[in-house]
Amino acid sequence: MFHSPSVSGDLIRVSSRRSFLQTGLTAIGGLSLPQLIGLQQASGGTSSSREPRSVILFWLSGGPSHLDMWDPKPEAPQEIRGPYNSIPTKIPGVRFSEHLPLQASIAEKLTIIRSVDCSASNHTPITMQAGNPLAQRTNDGKDGAGFPSMGSIAAKFRGPNDRDLPAFVGLADSWVSDVWEAGHMGTDYAPVKGTELSGKFALPEGLQISRLSDREHVRRQLDKFGQQIEGHETLQRTAQYNQQAYDLVLSGKIQRAFNLEEETPETKAAYGKESIAQKALLARRLVEAGVTFVLVSGAWGYFDHHGDNVRWGGIEKGLTPLLPRVDRTLHALITDLDQRGRLDDTLILMMGEFGRSPVINKEAGRDHWTNVMSMIVAGGGYQHGQVIGSTDRRGGAIESNPVRPQDLAATVFSHLGIDLNSHWMNAQGRPIPIVTEGGRPIPELIRVA
Repeated sequence: MFHSPSVSGDLIRVSSRRSFLQTGLTAIGGLSLPQLIGLQQASGGTSSSREPRSVILFWLSGGPSHLDMWDPKPEAPQEIRGPYNSIPTKIPGVRFSEHLPLQASIAEKLTIIRSVDCSASNHTPITMQAGNPLAQRTNDGKDGAGFPSMGSIAAKFRGPNDRDLPAFVGLADSWVSDVWEAGHMGTDYAPVKGTELSGKFALPEGLQISRLSDREHVRRQLDKFGQQIEGHETLQRTAQYNQQAYDLVLSGKIQRAFNLEEETPETKAAYGKESIAQKALLARRLVEAGVTFVLVSGAWGYFDHHGDNVRWGGIEKGLTPLLPRVDRTLHALITDLDQRGRLDDTLILMMGEFGRSPVINKEAGRDHWTNVMSMIVAGGGYQHGQVIGSTDRRGGAIESNPVRPQDLAATVFSHLGIDLNSHWMNAQGRPIPIVTEGGRPIPELIRVA
């Protein structure tokens, strides 16, 4: 759950001067101030000539079961089709799990990809969040081979839609397990930890909005506070960033983006109170404010449904309570963005690291399955109301139209207006392409004029 910054009259307060200086200035969700400034400067500032394109990626950590969500096999034997019935959707002939009725009701706004090739992936966010089969978990201290995430590519080659905000924000409780960062491209393009960002841009007690335009007064206040705490040298070390720092903190845009109390009761009720729902609502506010790429994860590993003998349970006991939350969250976000006229500007992805095995195991769960998975795409100005690809009758192998991680990356970058032939330079001065292994935008998504 997120707690909005406390705002009373024209005075924004935080708990202490120490927290303002140590977290409000010197560290923003794990990034130093220079790194955040670098993120902003990478965009060349706000451009009124370009459309405010953005991406919201829902990470269903653990490996969601495609057979029990978006690729049911109602004619298969019980041990394959699982415990759920299937229901029709707005797309003729396409069926979802019975526990996804809200998504089924807006299927004309969705593209269901049933043929995602996740053979390079592992129990990690690396491969799919990088959109790169060369970025893999290796367990040798060199995970990812230095390749960055799609969000970090967006931060470097597009930057934020508003220079007063970071380009890439992660909303995840478990950072290492659920968020892939910038690899060898550098920490300037790493995601900001949104769960720590909330409230950290409040101003010290006694500093009023009516006086914020007086930069010299602000400088004196900060210097005075800095003398009272440890680490005052940090202010001196970042002196060259003072002007940008003042602009960032004093703009108030971050406080406003995190203030969920501005939402109507009807909107908040539509999303619900679960963690993933609150993060989804915050993600919508962040992209509206000017963040380019937001990653949302509800909880670490909560779709890892091996069986009733493990933490997250099997399919019936573990997955069943989660599906209504995911169903409601995606429906609320898509409907909300559509009503606000922002759905075409915002590309929405919902996926995990891989699928689950075709046969229910002896513990009433399904095991890891890297052969294939399903995912959802919505918005972004793409063509929807369709299914891309298919699996065999058991749901265990790709039967048609495979979609590879690099195709996903090319689709995301194309939406963001990033040149697919772009390269970044590693520490050895070698140019590294942002799209590898022949990746291309998914052709079925391209809207025909």
